[in-house]
Amino acid sequence: MRSLDDPDEAALAALVRRFYALVREDDRLGPVFAAAIDDWDAHERRLVDFWTSLMLGSGRYRGNPAQMHLRHAGRIRPELFARWLALWRRCSDETLPPAQAAAVQARADRIAVHLQRLLAQA
Repeated sequence: MRSLDDPDEAALAALVRRFYALVREDDRLGPVFAAAIDDWDAHERRLVDFWTSLMLGSGRYRGNPAQMHLRHAGRIRPELFARWLALWRRCSDETLPPAQAAAVQARADRIAVHLQRLLAQA
């Protein structure tokens, strides 16, 4: 069930587009993502599905984010998570009302912790 603090699908799609536009330009994150992503449009659609599943319960995302990240464990360094989170916070602060930005930021923080633990064991 969607709470008032959750963004709608259009807002999540705008956030994902903005975030990945900046990721591609980032001197540290860009090369890591470019090595992993062949089709940016498909990736962004998949991530909209991911975020709408997390935040809105859409159930559209079908995949295993942990497995996808493990494939690139050698390139994903711990300091990149801080950069990823900072960029996500910046984009969400710029595109969403404060309560909605806080909600997606909290989710991203939990995802980062989980993925960092997983990658540390790889």
